[in-house]
Amino acid sequence: MATEVKVPVLPESVSDAVIASWHKKAGDAVKRDENLLDLETDKVVLEVPSPVDGVLKEIKFDAGATVTSAQVIAVIEEGAVAAAAPAAAAPAAGPEQVQPKAEAAKAQAAAPASTTPAPVGGDLPPGARFAAATSGVNPAEVAGTGRRGMVTKEDIVNYASGKTAGVGGGARPEERVPMTRMRTRIAERLMQSKNSIAMLTSFNEVNLGKVMAMRKELGESFEKANGIKLGFMSFFAKAAANALQRHPIINASVDGNDIIYHGYADISVAVSTDKGLVTPVLRNVERMSFADIEGGIAGFAKAAREGGLKLEDLQGGTFTITNGGTFGSLMSTPIVNPPQSAILGMHAIKERAIVENGQVVAAPMMYIALSYDHRIIDGKDAVLFLVDIKNQLENPHRMLLGM
Repeated sequence: MATEVKVPVLPESVSDAVIASWHKKAGDAVKRDENLLDLETDKVVLEVPSPVDGVLKEIKFDAGATVTSAQVIAVIEEGAVAAAAPAAAAPAAGPEQVQPKAEAAKAQAAAPASTTPAPVGGDLPPGARFAAATSGVNPAEVAGTGRRGMVTKEDIVNYASGKTAGVGGGARPEERVPMTRMRTRIAERLMQSKNSIAMLTSFNEVNLGKVMAMRKELGESFEKANGIKLGFMSFFAKAAANALQRHPIINASVDGNDIIYHGYADISVAVSTDKGLVTPVLRNVERMSFADIEGGIAGFAKAAREGGLKLEDLQGGTFTITNGGTFGSLMSTPIVNPPQSAILGMHAIKERAIVENGQVVAAPMMYIALSYDHRIIDGKDAVLFLVDIKNQLENPHRMLLGM
């Protein structure tokens, strides 16, 4: 019996998807729930599993094709068995094909060394493929950390940085590749933000000495009790959620000539992936414990690395936190993600000299930035919001008391 494989039902905000890659070819045996292909949408990569056991009889669309919700993309013959490939007989070697081992070794030694980078397999993402070509790394030697063990650009770069020899011969390779669907959408959203929002950024700095002391004192007990480490993001997320309750305009959004005030803090947390930045949403952070926040963030990070984020994980959000400090950024002006009206940027923690009680001391300092939509948020509101976060982080016990 023939069974149709269809594109999953996509939400209203996603009109279509692109077939990123097929993991099976026509004639292959497949098992129920085995992944057949990856579909790339504007936001996430979806896996399409086989609905039955059988043989993949027909593939209706190749990789790169655009498909829509519920469209038939393949046909599986249920219960069928894949035909065994006939063994190819080795051709008999003629006199001219026989070459003494000594002559073969001599010819191989005399062959000139190529200065062109070795060809790289087409199964790699474009970024990884180009990184391998420019660094002279053979991807087969690299352990992949991506989805299903795929070698990523970061894997290639990390592997190359551990080698002493670079690409010789003055090779200057170039490669033109189309933007992925996700990267195209990111570009569109960023341009929409820049062109439709009157954006402004305010800055402040935070002494994280007490937060670091609390993590040092309670970190081990916290991990034993909750099975997860106590990070910095939970402090910032909780501080932001509390501040959003006290400064509701920062949590609002513009809809035409109306302002929508949200009585909940659904915070988007920026997570970097091999394909680009995604912002899964922690919902009702104002009600979450530190352990809930840390668990939610860790779950999103793992799902993002393994391609397991769902579309609903990325929808909504009333405010965003991004941490450029993970990559060493000292200061930046993050871009607002519409229809949200503000985004908080965290940065690298640097020990700097400050004056405290009349004494110059070294303290772990971080610059924080708030980019906001100046159409509805005045400078005073933005500054007070940042000061609120600063006061909570410099007195974390007040956060625990809901003050």
